This record gives sequence, C-alpha cells and structure tokens, in this order.
Amino acid sequence: MFMDWHSAIKGFTMYLKLERSLSKHSIEAYVDDINKLANYTIQHLRDKSVNDLTRMDIEAFIANIFKNGLSDRSQSRILSGIKAFFKYLIIEDIIVDNPCSGIEGPKLAKVLPDTLSYEEIQLIIAQVDLSSDFGHRDRAILETLYACGIRVSECTELKCSNLFEQAGIIKVVGKGNKERLVPIGEKAIHHIKLYKDGLRNKLPQTKGHTDFLFLNRFGKKLSRISIFNMVKKYTLTAGIKKDISPHTFRHSFATHLVEGGANLRAVQEMLGHESITTTEIYTHLDSNFLRNTILAYHPRNNNLKLS
Repeated sequence: MFMDWHSAIKGFTMYLKLERSLSKHSIEAYVDDINKLANYTIQHLRDKSVNDLTRMDIEAFIANIFKNGLSDRSQSRILSGIKAFFKYLIIEDIIVDNPCSGIEGPKLAKVLPDTLSYEEIQLIIAQVDLSSDFGHRDRAILETLYACGIRVSECTELKCSNLFEQAGIIKVVGKGNKERLVPIGEKAIHHIKLYKDGLRNKLPQTKGHTDFLFLNRFGKKLSRISIFNMVKKYTLTAGIKKDISPHTFRHSFATHLVEGGANLRAVQEMLGHESITTTEIYTHLDSNFLRNTILAYHPRNNNLKLS
C-alpha cells in the first residue's frame, strides 16, 4: 500500500495516542524524529516515499545526524523513534520489510542520575516560607515528590479523589495511563491536609480543574514548568550547587530506599518501571550495596559450616 509522508505521520500519531496511550510530550518527540527523517529524504533521497526506504537509506540518515554533531544519546533516541514508526507501518500492512531491521544504535554508557542526600532534601524543604500565600502548597509538593518518588507529570495530574489519607496511599496515573498505588508518608499527608484545608479552599473553582490536588492562583492544575521553577528556587535559596530538578527528588527517593535495604522489586513497583533493569541503576549509586548484598547472602560469606 503506497502512503505519503504526511498520511503516514498522521496515522503514526494516532497509533501512538490510541494504541500506545503515550503522553502528548512523548508523541511530539516521536513525531519530531520522524519529521527529521522525512526532511532528510526530501533533501538527500529525491523525496523517497515511506514505502521505498531501504536499510542503506536509514543507515545514511543515521550517519548524517552523527555528522551534525548529535550526541550518542540523541542518536539512540531518534533511532528508537524511527524503529517504532516502521513497526507501525508493518502492523498496518503499509510495508512488508522493515528497513530498520538489524540496525543498532551507539552503545550508551550508563549515566548515573544526580541525587540529594537526606540532609540536602531537608535543607531544600526548610526554605519554604509557610507564612507565604503558597507556602503550604509548595511544602506539600516537595514532601510528596520525596515521599512517593513520583514523576513531575504524575504530580501535576494527582487528584484529590486519588488521595486515600486514612490508608496512606495515593493512586498515580503514570506513563501509558497505567495506574499504580504508591504509599505516602504521614508527613506528606500532614502538609497536604494543611494546604487543602487552607489555601486550596480559597482558590477559584475552575471548571475541569476542581479535582486536581495542586492548583495555581487561578484554580487551574499546576504545570510541570511551575513545579520545575519552584524546585529550582528553593534549591538556589538553600545554597545547593547541584543541577536539581523535580526528577532529582524521584532519584533520591529510590536511592535512599535501596541504600536502606529496600527490596528492588518493591522499589520498581513504586516507581512504575516496566522493567526491573531500569530500577537496577540505583544499586550503582551506592558503591557498597552490591558488596554488602554478597557478604550478607552468599553461603561462602556466612558463619554456617557447610558440608
């Protein structure tokens, strides 16, 4: 079946939205990568259609983006998006052979995320002025990020109806609209209640936003960039020089659990990782973790005499 680039990209967008249930941000990233390939075909391949691209064409495109100075990580991400695109084309019977088959991206070194110590977390949270208009809201957000390890997008989407204070549980809607239950500590619940009983009751009731927990001054769901800027502000005030974002609280949450001896499978569930290999990166943040695990559980390292 012949298909032009515009129709193919439009169909791919709908596939990502309806079949893969990806977020708007993720869909935009995928489509941007496919547009790069489409533009390359116009400039270098005499405007080849999606049906006519070969493995050599894809390899030439990858070589081109390498020549333009994109990092290994960016190249790998673009190749991943293109592979998803051609997988869609095969599913829809638009092409028979996958031109990406067998193409491997650059090998990526494991990048260990920045983390905060517990003392640094406390220092940042201590910068919140609880006497200010939005002090209790900001404190509740910081406490929730660290107590639950949720993504910033999950924090903005958190709803009052998904907060179960008595049970100490929140229901989180993660990537692909997958729901999971995450425990939340008493301190975070305490500050959420102070915010809900105080400022939140005084904010405007904006249609379509009344169930969202964290609101701005107009009574609308708080944006990701607002939380990002808030974290940056309190980090700067605390005098911490690290490059900190809301995601750093998520990394710190996981690292502190692993360092404290938490079961890796439980941490995986709380973070909402599909694969435990993603969670395993946190074992590398504590240089003693693997060594202590072996010392504790390997039969050659215990005091029992084995026959």
